[in-house]
Amino acid sequence: MPSKFSWIKKELVYIKDSFKEIVKGFVIFALASSGLVCAIILRYLGYNGTEITFFSLVIEFISLFFCYLLLKGYLKSKEDQEKS
Repeated sequence: MPSKFSWIKKELVYIKDSFKEIVKGFVIFALASSGLVCAIILRYLGYNGTEITFFSLVIEFISLFFCYLLLKGYLKSKEDQEKS
């Protein structure tokens, strides 16, 4: 029984240590799906297809740029570690 508790404790510490990456992953997922959510909301509000496409694409490009900025910092730190 103590081994199960130590395993649970070890896993909780691992989740606590990676909480920042979990939040970052959720933010990237929300940004990546923001264009679709915008299109659904605009369709529900009764806009026509041209306006839905324009606003959804603008929001998607902005959110993909933010995703790029978030991932660029992550990839840069991994490359620096490999060079060392």
